[in-house]
Amino acid sequence: MTEKVQTFYAGQWRDASGSEYCTEYPHDGSSVSRLHSATVDDVNEAVAVAETTRLRPSWAALKHHERAALLYRIAQEIREQSEVLAQRQRLDNGKPIKECRALVASAAGTFQFYAAAAETWEESITPSRGEYLSMSIHQPLGVVGAITPWNSPIASEAQKLAPALAAGCAVVIKPAEITPRMAIELARIAQRAGVPDGIISVLPGKGSIVGDALVKHPLIKRIAFTGGSQVGKGIQRIAAEKLMPTSLELGGKSPTIVMPDADLDHAVAGILFGIFSSSGESCIAGSRAFVHIAVYEDFKTRLLSAVQRLRVGDPAQEDTQMGPLVNKEHRSTVEGYVKLGIDEGGRVLTGGARPAGGYYDAGSYYLPTVIEGLSNSARMCQEEIFGPVLALLPWTDEGELIEQCNDSVFGLAAGIWTQDFKKAWRIGQALQAGTVWINTYKVFSISTPFSGVKMSGYGEEKGRLGILHYTSQKSFYWGLNEQPNPWAN
Repeated sequence: MTEKVQTFYAGQWRDASGSEYCTEYPHDGSSVSRLHSATVDDVNEAVAVAETTRLRPSWAALKHHERAALLYRIAQEIREQSEVLAQRQRLDNGKPIKECRALVASAAGTFQFYAAAAETWEESITPSRGEYLSMSIHQPLGVVGAITPWNSPIASEAQKLAPALAAGCAVVIKPAEITPRMAIELARIAQRAGVPDGIISVLPGKGSIVGDALVKHPLIKRIAFTGGSQVGKGIQRIAAEKLMPTSLELGGKSPTIVMPDADLDHAVAGILFGIFSSSGESCIAGSRAFVHIAVYEDFKTRLLSAVQRLRVGDPAQEDTQMGPLVNKEHRSTVEGYVKLGIDEGGRVLTGGARPAGGYYDAGSYYLPTVIEGLSNSARMCQEEIFGPVLALLPWTDEGELIEQCNDSVFGLAAGIWTQDFKKAWRIGQALQAGTVWINTYKVFSISTPFSGVKMSGYGEEKGRLGILHYTSQKSFYWGLNEQPNPWAN
């Protein structure tokens, strides 16, 4: 049964003013939610109300520990509603339920972390170089925009919303059109926690309409975006015209390196998780596996055996490891890349097809796929697929290995599997990536900054100082001189 959903913007629960549409459950294509798209007029109204509301004493006059208390309450209610939220995210994008629970827990932890950051906020007295006392303080930027993707909605939205609220900003969230529920539920939880109506707005709809209007609005003082590199570049061009700061978490084609001394059991399990969890729909997916020729055949045998044991199926089942892709259109894109890889000389070792029968036929399922025989210059090894497709690439020379890993327009993440910590440190420093995992992969902490280089992004998210990205800095000088300025004599 399709649920009618209203959104929350400009301080009211209501339908947005655009056309009605439905979201679908990727498992079987059934309709899940029915709601209205936002329009440019909705963006203008939400931003105007946010600007007015943020300046009122009910928000602007809150002390840091008072804002922290709100964020602690949000974290607590996320935990209290965790199963409901996890099930709704499962219906939104088809992630296995265990993964959805982990993402909900991550969102709660993010709000708790930034509550602590707000609670312990300190300004600085700067060293004096004359007869004055100097200090630096931070003030909220104003109204900021958060544009989030469909692959991990609640975690992405928390990573933008929590530090912005902690800093004292108002936030307009533009969730992915096909996965709007988590942002709406976060707005509901924040309202119950005591965040004033109007401080948070959620505007679902097309990025070309809602996102574009949000980025261009003169009162929007910052954009935090997670999504594709081409859209990110467009946002940055507009931001340059406005002299507006951004954080852009964009695409990736992350390499994982297996050294000849690697613990192969750990390497296989880590690489398996790095590419096939989330059905490969992850910006940091380890989609290029560079395996030393000395262990290549052994590694390949172990990997293929493990891939073929993966449980691909119903996201509602507790033992499911890999669910469907987000929709049939995206599955067709993934299939196109696999065909391209074959045309480029690749050999499909496993997968490369849709599973058949029962709900597999109704949903947007695709088997975990491993391809070998490609060069690193092949398009399938250069372009982001955003699906469960791994390219196996043998290597022998360390210098050439680093060149190939870095031979990409992307630079988001990388993994190294070795028992030689000196070698891991040396190679890790040489890799052009914002995050390097050593003997693990795809683990995160809200306390550790996250960023990319090259076409993988600009700016940072997470970390204790992430709260400062939503502020502007102001300096004060207090004159302490006993005599008037001698220049005036």
